[in-house]
Formats: sequence, structure tokens, C-alpha cells
Amino acid sequence: MKGNGESSRSPESLVRPLVRRLSAYVPGEQPKIRGLVKLNTNENPYPPSPKVLRAVKAATDGRLRLYPSPTADRLRSALARVHGCAVENIIVGNGSDELLAMAVRCFVEPSEEGAPGPAGVQYFSPSYSLYPVLAEIHGARHRGVPLLPDFAIPDPAGLRRGGWDFRAPLSLVTTPNAPSGRGYTREVLEGLCVATRGVVILDEAYVDFAEENAMELALRHPHVLVARTFSKSYSLCFQRVGYFVGHATLIGALHKIRDSYNVNGLGQVAAEATLGDLPYYRRNIRRVRATRRRLADQLAARGFQVFPSSTNFLLVEPPGRPAREWLERLRERKVLVRWFSAPGVDRYLRITIGTDAEVDVLLRAVDRTLGAAAKGGSRKA
Repeated sequence: MKGNGESSRSPESLVRPLVRRLSAYVPGEQPKIRGLVKLNTNENPYPPSPKVLRAVKAATDGRLRLYPSPTADRLRSALARVHGCAVENIIVGNGSDELLAMAVRCFVEPSEEGAPGPAGVQYFSPSYSLYPVLAEIHGARHRGVPLLPDFAIPDPAGLRRGGWDFRAPLSLVTTPNAPSGRGYTREVLEGLCVATRGVVILDEAYVDFAEENAMELALRHPHVLVARTFSKSYSLCFQRVGYFVGHATLIGALHKIRDSYNVNGLGQVAAEATLGDLPYYRRNIRRVRATRRRLADQLAARGFQVFPSSTNFLLVEPPGRPAREWLERLRERKVLVRWFSAPGVDRYLRITIGTDAEVDVLLRAVDRTLGAAAKGGSRKA
């Protein structure tokens, strides 16, 4: 035996086996080199409204010593006015990611180790790579159901063949889809929601860049929740504010497991001020859409396969060399884009829509990469 209070147990043995086996979610690279053009994490290229910046600066006063509203009442009231619902239909979170994690805990039972059974959490594949991580943290079985080759949602027969369980406790649907950028019509989404009996979350992080949204489904169907965020369209990634809209019973259940004071006060102030200046953000959304069209056309002219997008990013298959190699070549030229190693998407790059100036830098880097490849090919010939 060891004396002096020493323990023979290793630190690793103190961690739950489930956690030891986890593969953590990997976010996009954060630049550590000056001068990189950052087109890898789908941030809005334009800053928050000046009104929002003034509101946040004005709130950095003696209030910082106080706890914020635990239920974000003023922000929920403002959101209720925007969406035409009651305050009881809304819960605000520390980004929509926190609310997604809460939903897994709220609506899905953990499974017994090694016991067979149906999935508690299901989602489409490919989609947001955080979903399986959240299920595994909770110890819940999960399943990724394949989308069609063009990233469309299969018809009911195709869903059954792919393993979609219409009785699953929780279904997560990224709409528009990430990482493909494909948008889904309200009609398709309603058909899926009506056929699925458990809770369905329509994760609309990118919906402001699309042609239509499915918010009305959350207000019409008691088992449907819509997730929104202030990060993408509204330039508040730094503040981490998201929300769910849905039936008061589901929202009330989520409130029971919400952390106290889960949304910081400055984030609440910033989000409320954002809702007070929506025309500013609508102009920026139109700018992003226009740049998206230009970039898609320019990349297609250079031999890229460009998938249609309803988001603030493009999924593309680059020409001539593997996507992983393109990632490195562009990074050498100080442009960051995103590459996923998962089968089915490892042939593609995901490129965030930046400012027009940033897109011009990207296109010059693409041209230099294509030129280097052409020179290399001629030397080998």
C-alpha cells in the first residue's frame, strides 16, 4: 500500500468508461497565423449592427456584478413578437448547441451498456457532426440515416429502407442541410414531421439564407421544435445565443433541466438589440446571397462541382487533386476552408461565403493552385 494519502488508482480510471470512449466534436480551425482569410466556420462576414454594438457597450456597467435574467424574459418576449407566438413557446440557450444537448437529455432515455434496441436519437447523414456526439455523451443509441446522393430527403419508402424509425424518441433534421447546403421545402419537412411520432427538431441555423422556413410547423404540430441561432445570420457567434420555438409542454420540460443563468447578460442584450434592427441584417443577408451566386459561378467555371446552396456556404468537389490536398494548398496561400474526413463527404470542401474582397482572395488562391497543378502536370508529361 502507498502511504501519505497517495492512491494507486490512475487518473484515467476515475473517468467514466463512456467518456473515455468518446470522440469529441471537432470545431473548425481557429487561425493562429496573422493574415489568414477565414472561410471555414460559417461566420457572417459582416459585423453586428451599430445599434447592437452600442447596446452592448452601454451594458458594460455596474450590471456586470449581477446575475442576468435566468429565463431571458425580455429576449423571449421580443422573439415571441417576431414569431407570433407566446413567451411560453420559447426557450433561450447558450447557443442552439446547448439546447440540442438539453433535448437529448429531456426526450431520450439512456440505453443500457451493450443492450440491443432501437436508436433513441436519429438524424440524416451527412448532417451536423455534433448530433452523434450529443447522443454518445448521454449514453443513447443513435443512427445516421443516409440522404440521397444529391442530399435530398428520401421518400417514406426510402426512409424505411435507410433505417429511419418513425417512432424514434428524437429526430434531428438540419434544414437547410449542413454540410451540403441543400434546402428543403416546408411541404417535404411537414410530411416527415407528420409521419414521425417522436420529437422532431428542425435545426434552422442557416434558414435566413434560404427561400423558405418551417417555423409554422413548430406552432402547428405539438411534437415539433424549431431551433434558431443568432450566430449565422446575425453576427453574434461571440455571444452564443440560440433558441427553440415549440409547444409550451415541450418548452416547459426543457426549462426544468436548463442550467441556472445559462445565457449571459451581454448576449441577451445583444440579441434583443438585434431584433430591433432587422433591416440591417436583411441587407447583409442579401449581400451574402449575391456573393454566394458569384462564387458558385466562378468556381464552376474553374472546374469545381458546386452543389446548390441555401446557406452561407458552398459544398464543392475540387478538380484535379483530392479535397484534403486542396485544403492544404489553400492554407499555404493563407485561405482557410473546411474539409471533413467522414466517408461520403471526404471528396468535398465546405467554403464559407465571405466578403467580396475575401472571395477575391480565395479565387486568386484557387487560380494559383490550379496553375501550380498545370505546371506540375506539364513537367511530368
